[in-house]
Amino acid sequence: MDEKEEDRSEDSFHKHLVFYKKLDKKISEIQNEIQISEGEKILKHLNERIEAIELDQARIRKMFPKVDDETWKGID
Repeated sequence: MDEKEEDRSEDSFHKHLVFYKKLDKKISEIQNEIQISEGEKILKHLNERIEAIELDQARIRKMFPKVDDETWKGID
């Protein structure tokens, strides 16, 4: 994926921070769904969705390496 300088701007960081929070909320929703779901295929799919979201979160953290871990911990 090509990244531009504006992708790492302060404005971009704040937009990505909002998106990161939404991803974190989505993970919580999927974890709740796992609690009530049955079936191996369904559970596998839900766990794969969580893994994909976590990869996206890792990509966002990598885009902003100067942001300290405490900032990200406050979100998780």
